[in-house]
Amino acid sequence: MADIAGLAASAAGGGLFGLVGTLIGRAAGVIEARQAQAHERARWAHEGELLRLQMQARTAESESELRLAEASGAWAGLAASLAAEAAIGESYKWVNAVRALTRPALTVLLWAITCAVFAGADAAGREGIVETTTFAATAATLWWFGDRGPKRESR
Repeated sequence: MADIAGLAASAAGGGLFGLVGTLIGRAAGVIEARQAQAHERARWAHEGELLRLQMQARTAESESELRLAEASGAWAGLAASLAAEAAIGESYKWVNAVRALTRPALTVLLWAITCAVFAGADAAGREGIVETTTFAATAATLWWFGDRGPKRESR
């Protein structure tokens, strides 16, 4: 009988330890699964952040390319304008005199229009109109007389 009781106690003890081992294994599995899920969430968050940063970089690159295209187009227009004026060449003295006086006359006229608009407009109308006429007068002054500076000799 002692053998049967010892065998039953061994079986019960082994079963109990097996059950505890199974519970520990399951608990470890749950903990590992939670850690794996937390790792995946962190990886997904990181990938999402990388995608967001890549989109920002592409947006900035596109804006930069657009500004570059606008600037190169403006310089190309200036170069074409200057080349067209240089291609005109010499003509009769009175034609050259009229052509030489066109820029100063238009500049003085634009500044006169700017002053007249500023003096005649009310406060609400001044803002937009004055900005526009000031822009035109300033652009004319710098564009028309900016290329009249002394030419530098290339060495």
